Amino acid sequence: MTAEPIEYEPTIPSRPSAKFVVRARRALRRRRALAAATEVFVARGFHAATMDEIAHRAGWSKPILYKEFSGKLELYLAVLQHHIDALTDGVRRALHSTTANRDRVRAAIQAYFDFVDHETQGFRLVFDANVPSEPSIRWRVGRATDDCVTAVSTAVAHDSGLSPNRSRMLAAGLVGASQFAAQHWLDTGRAVPKADAIAAVITLCWGGLSSVPLQSTQ
Repeated sequence: MTAEPIEYEPTIPSRPSAKFVVRARRALRRRRALAAATEVFVARGFHAATMDEIAHRAGWSKPILYKEFSGKLELYLAVLQHHIDALTDGVRRALHSTTANRDRVRAAIQAYFDFVDHETQGFRLVFDANVPSEPSIRWRVGRATDDCVTAVSTAVAHDSGLSPNRSRMLAAGLVGASQFAAQHWLDTGRAVPKADAIAAVITLCWGGLSSVPLQSTQ
């Protein structure tokens, strides 16, 4: 198993300063460390993973790794947050990609399937791993779903005029269906084409969401 590439495309000035070069190199090294740590944590689990192995896979010395991260817990939390941000940003972009509600539902569901398809290790780390008992880790994992539910419920409330509680209930259903369907699709070896899997979840979710009245704009 190899670490999944994490794209890094900094905007480089025509005449970068020495400070810019140092910051860019440090950011790139950090992202490489997160990619290596993702691989090790997914393969070993939090408790069995070692900073030695992560440093080796990242091409760092152990002292340099400890200079960037105070310990394994801080590194694990940084890895989690990186993947959580990738998922929630994808869901938010999907919700703002169109004003047609059915297309919004499609885009939000596809964001989950794209995440599981393109960031498989990140998905497994966030949703398909034995979450350590460390409170800060459990809280961070819980926020992954909560942030997506919040993004969807905000859109539902805006379009329908439903109360926050009702909007959040609908959003939780959509997010839950998307997450578990995407995980099932992954666990079964992508047994059906991704487009077909997405269409099945859309059919399930749209049947309920299409009955939600739109708020009058008059």
